[in-house]
Amino acid sequence: MYQLQVEDMSCGHCVASVTKAVKALDAQASVEVDLASKQVKVQSGVPLEAVTAAIADAGFPVSAAQ
Repeated sequence: MYQLQVEDMSCGHCVASVTKAVKALDAQASVEVDLASKQVKVQSGVPLEAVTAAIADAGFPVSAAQ
């Protein structure tokens, strides 16, 4: 599972956009977004670099990932 910090999220639309970006890479991915802490947890077989790139391409740069 990847844990990402995505500071630019501020609303439900942001959550939907981030989730959609990850699901476009892996439709079976599990995506949990905590808007209050601005954390995204992703369970996927797709490499971390691809996940962070997809989220950044959706307009939400990832500030930290593990």
